[in-house]
Amino acid sequence: MGAELRHAALEDAHAGLGAKLVEFGGWLMPLSYPSGTLHEHRACRTGAVVFDVSHLGTVRVEGPGALDQLQTALTNDLRKVAPGRAQYTHLLDDEGWVLDDIIVWWLDDETFDVMPNASNTDRVVAALGGADTTATRCILAVQGPEARERVAKFSEAAATVERFTVQRVDVLGTPCVVAGTGYTGEDGIEIAVPVEGAHAIWEALLQTGVEPAGLGARDTLRLEAGLPLHGHELGAGITPLQARLGWVVGWDKPDFRGKAALMAEKDRGVTRLLRGMIVDGRQPAREGSSIHADGHQVGVVTSGNFSPTLGTAIALGLISPTVAIGDAIHFDVRGKTLEGYVADLPFVEKRL
Repeated sequence: MGAELRHAALEDAHAGLGAKLVEFGGWLMPLSYPSGTLHEHRACRTGAVVFDVSHLGTVRVEGPGALDQLQTALTNDLRKVAPGRAQYTHLLDDEGWVLDDIIVWWLDDETFDVMPNASNTDRVVAALGGADTTATRCILAVQGPEARERVAKFSEAAATVERFTVQRVDVLGTPCVVAGTGYTGEDGIEIAVPVEGAHAIWEALLQTGVEPAGLGARDTLRLEAGLPLHGHELGAGITPLQARLGWVVGWDKPDFRGKAALMAEKDRGVTRLLRGMIVDGRQPAREGSSIHADGHQVGVVTSGNFSPTLGTAIALGLISPTVAIGDAIHFDVRGKTLEGYVADLPFVEKRL
């Protein structure tokens, strides 16, 4: 028997809108609404959408030793930022493999909200300590070029929280934490709202014309933006260097878990790198498909899908560093050959 599914506080609101609910990271979450993933994707690129991402974890780490605790456990250097800021970082194992990629919201001198992926919350608590506060709040990600304009109709304070800034904000009478973060390549904010205030803020967003969007659109949006997804571009056997995310490593920090392995890999050079690829036509090269060049297998696809913005299939994959941008490649997809080439990332320019 598998673990019992967890349910977000807004599940009834999603069901009332006709959402298709699916299991994701141990939660039942909306994959799409009746408008469909393509429409939701395009609405984010041209207007504003809201994603319920309450399945993501929140681990509150606080106290006089909290900063040192995070500095020792995570790759990035929090000294690069300050209270009131957010930072992207990794949790590694001893081999330098990415156990999870995380956003840290630094609320004040001694208070941090660490935001792991849904299925990794227990692992992050074990590594960092702290308290799992996931069940106490919902997280609403409002994304798109009109996101701030729409939010400003009911909360100017929330709408003006800047990129990678974190603030405590009162929204419709509810104390929230708002961060200028997201996962789409578009501008926007994420609102952590206590569960008792979630329905009111959700309804306020919809009343401004913000459209609901599900995890299907979130995945195609992040793929166009060239953003990695844990379990695909990050995970067992994959290091930050292979994922071309060496910038999230505080090389000058004192020792942290996995640092020695990363230093050794940096010295000897990586054997594969994360690259973007354009596939000829609309059929995607799915995860696990082999990548070939000059008669040899040179890599494997980690994510693939159709790009609504480009009108063609795109993919991310781990490829030999000998393969360059612009090189012709082909994919073996269930015995069928698809042609394509290596492309620069992001596929769609980020507008942040």
